[in-house]
Amino acid sequence: MRRETTLNAALMAALLAFPLWAYAVDEPFLITLTTRAVVFAIAGVGLNFALGLGGLVSFGHAVFFGIGGYAMGILAFHAQSYTPIIDGWLVIEGTKSMPLIWLVAVIVSAIAALGLGALSLRTSGVYFIMITLAFAQMFYFFAISWPAYGGEDGLSIYVRNGLGGLNTMDPIQFYAICYTWLVVVLFFVYRAARSPFGLALSAARQNEARVQAVGQVPYRLYLVAYVISGAITGLAGALFADLNRFVSPTMFSWQTSGEIMVFVILGGVGRVFGPVAGAVLFILLEHVLGGLSAYWHVYLGAILLGVVLFARGGLFGLIAGREVAHD
Repeated sequence: MRRETTLNAALMAALLAFPLWAYAVDEPFLITLTTRAVVFAIAGVGLNFALGLGGLVSFGHAVFFGIGGYAMGILAFHAQSYTPIIDGWLVIEGTKSMPLIWLVAVIVSAIAALGLGALSLRTSGVYFIMITLAFAQMFYFFAISWPAYGGEDGLSIYVRNGLGGLNTMDPIQFYAICYTWLVVVLFFVYRAARSPFGLALSAARQNEARVQAVGQVPYRLYLVAYVISGAITGLAGALFADLNRFVSPTMFSWQTSGEIMVFVILGGVGRVFGPVAGAVLFILLEHVLGGLSAYWHVYLGAILLGVVLFARGGLFGLIAGREVAHD
């Protein structure tokens, strides 16, 4: 436990120190690369809340990642084009305010998770995996056929949205925003895992019959976890869209869902900081191996296979020990 806590602190310290070093030596690309890892880490933490605590193997979390991204893209697009969103009697003005965009992304993603989860959680096992994948593909093809917002070409945003007096176009300042959100999300998940709800959810994952015997309803526990998980992933999607100033249907694709799952598996399922380590390793491999070969995913697959076969607890499990802990 103490070793894992030390690893957690070292990981977060490294994520803070590396961009500062890159800023000092004037390497904005490395700052942006680290920002991408941090945003992916937030998405991984979101999935891990449902997967690690509740055992919900969702292969469609790209739905919420894409919803968060399109929430940002649509609001920013209407703000920069000075045209309101009109749907019948409903008129909504666009906005360039990051806090408002984050709020919309989280709320819309949570509502989507509530609806999709209410249907998906009536199944279990491989059927749950497939129905979440099916929903993700439905949203993917809907985005492709949505010409108002670019269709399959996606939607470009000219400048990043604003937050107070910060210059969000400055890579180090935007990184500070994303890093702060990662810390907030990790703290929330850490506390939630130790709350009565988190303990009940973990118990339901291990033995539903016993949880029912003490008056709890596993379905409700799973649904709440799925909604929280979707909201966190939606926030990551909004940050990712702002980072790239671009949204496209690929945010809904099954490849995106698979990558988010890879972050969790590489770092360690059920470990709060596991997806952070997994996302950092993924980005590192993509940058290093991608420069050597266009088929770098082959090497990633070999590493992932090794983790699944010989390090069931992920990187943190391999280094800190086999016991699964949530800190």
